[in-house]
Amino acid sequence: MFFRMFCLFSLVSLLLIPVICNKGWDINYSSKTKCALKGSTVTVSGTYKHPNHLTVTEIFWTVNPSKRQGINLMTLPDYRDRVQYFPNKEDRMFFLKLSNVTHEDEGMYCIRILAGVEDQRFLGYPGIELNVTELRVEIPAEIIEGASPVLFCRTTCDLSDKTDFTWYKNGKRLSESIVSDQLLLRSVSRDDTGNYSCALRDQKHLSSPAVTLSVRLFLYFSDPPQSVSVSISPSGVIVEGDSVTLSCSSDSNPPALIFRWFKENQSSAVGSRQSFIISSFNSSHSGRYSCEAQNQHGSQRSDSVSVAVEESRSALIWVVGGISAAVVLMSVILMVFIGLLIRRKRATPSEEQNPRGSAHSKTPGAPEDTYMTLDPKSRCSEYDTLDNMKRSCENTDDPEAQDPTYYNSDK
Repeated sequence: MFFRMFCLFSLVSLLLIPVICNKGWDINYSSKTKCALKGSTVTVSGTYKHPNHLTVTEIFWTVNPSKRQGINLMTLPDYRDRVQYFPNKEDRMFFLKLSNVTHEDEGMYCIRILAGVEDQRFLGYPGIELNVTELRVEIPAEIIEGASPVLFCRTTCDLSDKTDFTWYKNGKRLSESIVSDQLLLRSVSRDDTGNYSCALRDQKHLSSPAVTLSVRLFLYFSDPPQSVSVSISPSGVIVEGDSVTLSCSSDSNPPALIFRWFKENQSSAVGSRQSFIISSFNSSHSGRYSCEAQNQHGSQRSDSVSVAVEESRSALIWVVGGISAAVVLMSVILMVFIGLLIRRKRATPSEEQNPRGSAHSKTPGAPEDTYMTLDPKSRCSEYDTLDNMKRSCENTDDPEAQDPTYYNSDK
């Protein structure tokens, strides 16, 4: 009987030894889960206790440890420059500050304590589960003019119960009184169209991506398309050979499914899709174009838009070069012509410089074999002998013709 009681007491003692040894260890965390915004700085903490007879030699944070061991975050390359520890030995509190968090930082963070006595160490498991999220704006799929839609600033985890939000439209902050993760737009109109984003009030630099909100014109079900318009791409100067796209848009309920394109001075349609593409634009395509949108309740045609081609630079260079060459050629021809006129004028002797003399006298400035020829017929019209010629020329006004010795000077 005594032996049985001794065996039972020994067995109970063996079972209680681990409990007694671990009775002085304890770690309590500030929370079980933590949600952090991507790019932000997050701080977590925990309080710890250890047996009084032990001296703590090292305390650190570790991530995703096994139940018996863990690696100090300070020694990990991905954490080394982003981790800070803040111990409070009086209150036995231990803080972890992690900056610029990313989705790769998600996991469980625990406190690890090492004592001076070998094999005396403790891991506070389970620890704090860290989740990383991003902000995003959610809007209704379709917003009709006059409706009152609600926009939501969503996350994949709960950031905090006391988180205040800030809303932006086209980069400008909306009313400061709006601090909720919901934005109500009352009786919207076309003026409410724009890009909306949200951010935490204390982390405005980490705003969500902007989402475009479009307000459609309210149309009765029996209405034909409204506000039909044409857009041109590219919108700048069109050079010959470019690809040009004309797009047709309209407000209609139900949406327009039939489109026709018309060119000025042409009765038949030149296109039948919502986008009219001219792959290689040239001068023959220039003109004014309009689009007609149609649904089952009717159709409407847009105002015409002008599409013109600008000649390519190479063509302009050829034209300018041709004109320049023609001007140079005309200038050369004109200079040659003027030179010939001047030379001819200088080479022609004046009749007044040739003195009248004998029929065999040389003309001044003429070659030696060139003589003046006396043509009596040029002085008097009728003669057959010298006497008759004399009589015929007596009535002339030429004093040389009236001198009888003039014609006998060579005898």
